[in-house]
Amino acid sequence: MSSPDTEELATTPPPAGPGEPVAPERGRFWRGLTGSLAAGMVVLAVIVLAIAAICLFTGAPGPGPLMLIGHPVAAVVALLAQRIADSRNGRVAGLAGLGVVVSVMAALSLFWWN
Repeated sequence: MSSPDTEELATTPPPAGPGEPVAPERGRFWRGLTGSLAAGMVVLAVIVLAIAAICLFTGAPGPGPLMLIGHPVAAVVALLAQRIADSRNGRVAGLAGLGVVVSVMAALSLFWWN
């Protein structure tokens, strides 16, 4: 038994609850990509710092001071830009995502692809 009221409920999406976006998500792929890049930069910075600590205790040559400073700085910049990209919409979010990409690409090109 179907009434007009139940049919309308079946085709209407439920209202957004607290913390849920009101508008449909746009740019989900871009935010996912930049979020993955920012998280990867954090992981890379932690790995570089861990390797430096191991090299310090074993006496082996390790990453130089430029790498030890550059990776965490790039990770922090990427995370801050990603936070802006996640909290805003439109052009600001797109530019913040571009900032994540630029930060990660700069770190990779300066420290790894030279």
